[in-house]
Amino acid sequence: MNSAADIWERVLSLMEQTMTKTTISTWFSDAEPVALEENRFILYIPTDFKKEIVVSRYLPDIKKALYDLFSADLDVVVLGQGEREKYNKRESSASRFLPGTEEYTFERFVVGNSNKFAHAAAMAVAEHPAERYNPLFIYGEPGLGKTHLLYAIAHTIHNEHPDYRIVYIRGDSFTNELIRAIREGKNQEFRDKYRSADVFLMDDVQFIAGRDSTQEEMFHTFNNLYEEKKQIVFTADRPPKEMLRLEDRLKTRFEWGLLADIQPPDYETRVAIIKNKAIRMGVELPEEVLTYVAENITSNVRQIEGTVNKILAFRDLLGNNVDANSVTRAVRDMFKDTTDILPTADVIIEEVCKFYNIEDAALRGQGRTKETAKARQIAMYLIRNMTKLSLKEIGKEFQNRDHTTVLHSIDRIEKLCKSDPETAEIVKDIRSNVNDHYN
Repeated sequence: MNSAADIWERVLSLMEQTMTKTTISTWFSDAEPVALEENRFILYIPTDFKKEIVVSRYLPDIKKALYDLFSADLDVVVLGQGEREKYNKRESSASRFLPGTEEYTFERFVVGNSNKFAHAAAMAVAEHPAERYNPLFIYGEPGLGKTHLLYAIAHTIHNEHPDYRIVYIRGDSFTNELIRAIREGKNQEFRDKYRSADVFLMDDVQFIAGRDSTQEEMFHTFNNLYEEKKQIVFTADRPPKEMLRLEDRLKTRFEWGLLADIQPPDYETRVAIIKNKAIRMGVELPEEVLTYVAENITSNVRQIEGTVNKILAFRDLLGNNVDANSVTRAVRDMFKDTTDILPTADVIIEEVCKFYNIEDAALRGQGRTKETAKARQIAMYLIRNMTKLSLKEIGKEFQNRDHTTVLHSIDRIEKLCKSDPETAEIVKDIRSNVNDHYN
């Protein structure tokens, strides 16, 4: 039961239990299933007369059949003459805009007590860009839906205002693009790209903190967009006041509009997320499975969705029934505490290189600039604290450096973390990025 056609066939079969074959034939013979979205079923009826009858008389029957299939309430949208073409055009337009993000819409965002405020704020911004809550600053731990809301804002504005120029960028990508622009003498092209936006969306803005040139560029970009009454939205893993390396003038500006936080989902929201994910994939999960997953995955929406994906893959590949026992086998490793997962030295080094925008060979090798040397020491410190590698084994990752050199580096960063808030925040950011690999 993976396609809209399969689902519609099951719906008709269920409705035949309470309706005559003549009724089914008269009103549904030329109905065509269009799509199953996260929480709604799209149906097309080619004549307006039949559409009006179906909507006025039989919509509750269709919804009841869908509920019987999925144990969840789904909206039913009935398209009539001319509406299917408009729907297809809208879907086609969405697929060309920010490709790969089509599923991140407001319709597919599961709202609960933990994210209700952020969702409402994002909706308000999407419906009335630059009129309210500018800038909007959404913050929370990784994997809770911040990026989903950012894409949802983008898609909604794009659908309603296709002529708007919408720019999406991650904080670290903004920094890397600026570095490349400076290197290639394309500063003006860089500025034009971002300062001419009608809607400016930046994900993980915390990555610009502590980078002087990037913060300078962001300051002027922000001012330009704000004065031109363009919508600005940021996401981050913490509120501006907790970004110790962020310039005060940027902190102030980020707080001009509305701050909205997202907390880990409560039990009811986790159950709803699991149900919605399963519905989109065309399956019905038993109540015991919903309960089992919701009770074991408690803090991360991304991990909840990954768990559902693994359950369904386990079923499809091995042909097992989806029950509590098979689910336990399928996702046992996903229920480990994140503190039990040891990252590799390669992952840690990769994240340090990304953060400092330096080459892997320079970090592992003999690069002696002040920034490279400190980055190397931080990498050694994190490897020592996040893995079980010995000092000698850590040294091998850096061209067989002596274990005393490694120990000196670890001690230095340990002392700096206690005395220098900036270093402590850098270490925290990189550690968070490393952990994010395993969420």
